[in-house]
Amino acid sequence: MFQEVNQRQIARITTGNLFSGNDEVLISQIAIDSRQILHPQKTVFVALRGAKADGADFIAQLAEAGVKTFLVHQDFEERAFPQACFIKVSDTRRALQLLAKYERSMFTNPVVSITGSNGKTIVKEWLGQILGQKYAVAKSPKSYNSQVGVPLSIFGMESYHQVAILEAGISRAGEMAALEEMIKPNLGIFTNLGTAHQEGFDSLDSKLQEKLSLFENSDLVIYCADHEQVSSQIEVLFPAEKRIGWSVRAGYEFTRSVKLKANGARLLLMKSDLSTHTFQVPFTDVASLENITHVIVAAMTLGQGAESIQEGIAHLKSVDMRLTLKPGINDSLLIDDTYNNDLAGLKVALDFMQQQRPKRRKILILSDLLQQGSPEKIYEEVTELIKKYQFDLLFGVGKEIIVLEKEFPESFRAFSSTEELLTNLDPESFANDMILITGARVFGFEEVVNRLQQRIHGTTLEINLNALTHNYNFYKKLLFPKTKVMVMVKAFAYGGGALEIANQIQTMGADYLGVAFSDEGVALRKQGIKLPIMVLNAMQESFGLCSKFDLEPVVFSSEFFESLAAWCTIHQQKMKIHLDMDTGMHRLGFEEKHLSELKNLIQANPQLEIASIYTHLVGADEEVHQEFSISQLKSFEEIKNQILQVLSYKPLIHALNSAGIVAFPEFQFDMVRLGIGLYGVEVTGKHEMALRAISTLKTTISQIKELNPGETIGYSRKGVLSSGGKIATLAIGYADGYDRRFSNGKGYVLINGHKAPIIGNVCMDMCMVDVSGMDVKAGDEAIIYGEKISLKELADQIGTIPYELLTNISTRVKRVYYLD
Repeated sequence: MFQEVNQRQIARITTGNLFSGNDEVLISQIAIDSRQILHPQKTVFVALRGAKADGADFIAQLAEAGVKTFLVHQDFEERAFPQACFIKVSDTRRALQLLAKYERSMFTNPVVSITGSNGKTIVKEWLGQILGQKYAVAKSPKSYNSQVGVPLSIFGMESYHQVAILEAGISRAGEMAALEEMIKPNLGIFTNLGTAHQEGFDSLDSKLQEKLSLFENSDLVIYCADHEQVSSQIEVLFPAEKRIGWSVRAGYEFTRSVKLKANGARLLLMKSDLSTHTFQVPFTDVASLENITHVIVAAMTLGQGAESIQEGIAHLKSVDMRLTLKPGINDSLLIDDTYNNDLAGLKVALDFMQQQRPKRRKILILSDLLQQGSPEKIYEEVTELIKKYQFDLLFGVGKEIIVLEKEFPESFRAFSSTEELLTNLDPESFANDMILITGARVFGFEEVVNRLQQRIHGTTLEINLNALTHNYNFYKKLLFPKTKVMVMVKAFAYGGGALEIANQIQTMGADYLGVAFSDEGVALRKQGIKLPIMVLNAMQESFGLCSKFDLEPVVFSSEFFESLAAWCTIHQQKMKIHLDMDTGMHRLGFEEKHLSELKNLIQANPQLEIASIYTHLVGADEEVHQEFSISQLKSFEEIKNQILQVLSYKPLIHALNSAGIVAFPEFQFDMVRLGIGLYGVEVTGKHEMALRAISTLKTTISQIKELNPGETIGYSRKGVLSSGGKIATLAIGYADGYDRRFSNGKGYVLINGHKAPIIGNVCMDMCMVDVSGMDVKAGDEAIIYGEKISLKELADQIGTIPYELLTNISTRVKRVYYLD
């Protein structure tokens, strides 16, 4: 935070009402997450309200921890906390933005802001790395570009920073005004215009105008003049002296030409004054070349010399900019943050680490934080973070980070280079550990990740935890505030990996988990999952496990009820159970004719506590079954009312699955069961565009073959290239869960953005695709499904449903979890 403020100033800045303020209390940190507070007395906690949680719910524990200052909504009752200061405002999010606006006004060095449809984060990261050769840089961590993310980024700007780079992203009309008011960029960069978040705008033109409003008070705007729609708008909205256009055509501030080479490209920029600069870049694809051109033009505009820019480019790679959770050796977990090099990013990674399931030890592998300003100030804060997150072992690589050895003499290991670290790193010394690996690009920590990563299988299923959170919050917004959510994590969390998915769900604030079998629940309990767990198919032999691991079985028949009741009596145990009522599924469950007997059993067996009563809708995903679904719900209401008559307490009532939440919101009862919708498939078709695909299944090309006309491919000679051509063999087959029905052109994959149809039969461990006419090579990535290949489309191709494709993915396929 650039400028300390007192409580009275905060009230004035946010136009709030002050209760019990003290001018002597100086605030230097702003928090919206109760888990991220380092200095309680110097922190103002902003109690935001959202679909996930209400920040006001955490005030009691924060006050006990020493936080004295709170920004709350007008309706908060402050009298319960006489020792604290409360600043009441009509909208805490708006108050957060006003504080950011004030902090930004204190920062007099250049602020660069980046917006557009694609490439914002990469341009920000690359520009930060290149400017970091010369300047101390503040920049948005990860993709912190929203109405809340931008203020948090601004609070990371300090007095020693010489330049700040802030991302700005919007998803609907009217959002940019608040971002512009906070950021007030001196230099703007517009990356490009695409269809992302188009549903929030009337047209591409309206979205473009909204995005460009970020730069209405900027001194200069950088853009690619070859994007005709963008260029024409910018030339209308901004005078010539503010525009810095670059193009392959002459007549703009920069003229660019590119010559592709075997391992990159030579990029030549000629300025309008005819001075020429040549750069060697390690990219050949169109998107990366466009992004790096924006970066070079911005760096030159800010006064950085071509030699320094080239030095920075030499360390850039087309790297994965995501925070990724990977399986490590000996049941360890790795958090891969190997591109990162600043305090803001380190804090995000530490918070991500804290949310994971507990491991034996917490280990940090960290490089020097280059070009971040005063090393004394930086490593003082790093020291505080390490103490807060309680690491057991520290590995420091570089010259400056050695200062940490004084603070952690027992746990710190110093290395002058990554090579020295690798020489002394014994992978077998790690077991069941949580290892965060974070460092500057020049240190090449990818080698450290490779050394410690578990070797399973070349095919990976990537799970986007941000997309999972987005989908969860989408459904939460459809629910009443008091409606609870049970998330179904049966069948290995629909293929996504039950342990990590369940941990994320627990972090998001869900109320219940649902699994199919007791073994699934036991595995979750052993890994630290605390949420209540309902077991759909508990067998009699698992009653002991249910009792030992606090699992709650579904009871669906009188015989099962009697059996479980007898077990509890013999073992002098009580157990929570869930009653399954059959209103039309005709699978398992009590029918209306069983109610008399069921009520007698309930009254005779108080050792079984009814945790919930539920039913399952047969056709909530199809409007053709609407009348039947309504009849099910009405019947269920009558049945549950009869059961409630014999109970002295109120169990939870639930009937709606993912489709039901959308189709019948008036029947939410006490709880809903969220399944396939969480994983990105909206089966009713009403909100398909609102959800994000959470998983991407990908593999690599093992080999390329050229075939003569008439040659056949694969078993039974089913694949034929009548005119000859080229095929690629992929490292995925039906043993990995890639359905054999995709054989012979029914399925396709994406390689370098192009469709490659399956040719011949899918084999057990591999399959072949037709890549005739495509520029591909061994090692290239092939996307099986993801954002650009929908599960629904693939399922339709072979006459099945998305559930089957998700749950079929073999456990031998490595799961990788990340934040984008």
